[in-house]
Amino acid sequence: MSTFANPTELRRRGLEILVRELGYLDAMRFLHQYETGQGDYTRERHQLLPAWTPEEMVREADKLAPPAADS
Repeated sequence: MSTFANPTELRRRGLEILVRELGYLDAMRFLHQYETGQGDYTRERHQLLPAWTPEEMVREADKLAPPAADS
């Protein structure tokens, strides 16, 4: 197991390993999962999402589900 003297070296080595093992495209896709976003989702979600009760949410989700196939 290695220890790195500084965060820059650790990041460089980590990127090198990710690219070697996953390829450049998948390494970038992996890293994008952990980028920090902008804004305040907790505050913004009240503007973005409807104020549904749990029952309303289930009813709306049911409308999106494909009809069940008859057996």
